[in-house]
Amino acid sequence: MGSININQDSSNIATQKGSTAALYALTLGAFAIGLTEFIIMGLLPEVASSLNVSISMAGMLVTGYALGVAIGAPIITVATNKMKRKELLIFLMILFIAGNLLAALAPNYTILMIARILAALTHGSFFGVGSVIAAELVPKEKRAGAIAIMFTGLTLANILGVPFGTYIGQAFGWRSTFWSITMIGIIALLGIFLLVPRVEAAQSSLKQELGVLKQPAVHIALLMTVFGFGGVFTAFTYISPILVEITGFAPKSISYILVLFGVGITIGNIYGGKLADRKLLPSLLGILVLLAIILAVFSITDQYKIFTLIMVFIFGIAAFGTVPGLQLHMLNTAKEAPTLASTLNIAAFNLGNALGAFIGGLVIDLGIGGGLSAVPWVASLVTFVGILLTLWGTHKQKRENQA
Repeated sequence: MGSININQDSSNIATQKGSTAALYALTLGAFAIGLTEFIIMGLLPEVASSLNVSISMAGMLVTGYALGVAIGAPIITVATNKMKRKELLIFLMILFIAGNLLAALAPNYTILMIARILAALTHGSFFGVGSVIAAELVPKEKRAGAIAIMFTGLTLANILGVPFGTYIGQAFGWRSTFWSITMIGIIALLGIFLLVPRVEAAQSSLKQELGVLKQPAVHIALLMTVFGFGGVFTAFTYISPILVEITGFAPKSISYILVLFGVGITIGNIYGGKLADRKLLPSLLGILVLLAIILAVFSITDQYKIFTLIMVFIFGIAAFGTVPGLQLHMLNTAKEAPTLASTLNIAAFNLGNALGAFIGGLVIDLGIGGGLSAVPWVASLVTFVGILLTLWGTHKQKRENQA
């Protein structure tokens, strides 16, 4: 009897190690994709100078990527509905590698924009499918934690990848950064091919997949993501001018402060996942309330350097503390079409990013409430809308459970 227990324990340990290795492969893929998304912000002057375009024109490469994610995510997911999930991940990584290889070789601005959009097409589907696979690799009570591990790749892309990628691009030319990302993508592809198990896609028709869009609960969940996370980018998009013009930090110190923010989002992502595994909607609601309070307080304390550093760190924790919970809530809401719903939620994150940046810019351009100084307050109000939607979603879930 003892030998049977030992064999079972050994089998469980092997399974756990296999699941951990698969999660790390997904995390590396997430790191590469996150690096592609954010690195262009650090290389705008180099790209603009090299391709003879204005800074604002180079900035459109950020917009092009975001639109590629928001529009491409559901299209790619629907088009690949019958593919097995592992094969779909492999296809997405090959497409991602092709996009970054094209970016490294781009002879002009138009080709670079096409390359950015090509790479962006993989973003939503990768995180959507990856979230489903990550959740299925572990026991039910650890699903949000597994999703958080995969999203750690995105947070590490901000902490380590962007500063290092920017340094490489400035030292050896911006193309060298895209060559580096291409190599990381190839390593991630090999990891997914070798380590991620074959997880069969749910057998459902395209009509059944799209049917999930008729559910009001899915609409509420998507809006929770748009506004709950939109408040983050309302403030974060303009964090550099806030730190320089209001707090009084020197421009050269901004990168170090953003590393502090990056450490915060890594911690928030991990512990947000742990809290979501315990009590999903209550913990998500609590983190959103904390986020709204932090943003409101930040608008008062941003004139003092020491308090600003503390608030930036806590802001990072609260910002990404919401991510695993929002993603798991969508998976739970649309169980019959998890891949499409999860991918749509990734698109909702990016829509929230774009909406938040637009709202913050509008506040500055129109001088609402003092312009730049009012941005954190407005960000808090955007998050408050997310809180109301979460309360609504919680109420509807309780009513459905009682029925």
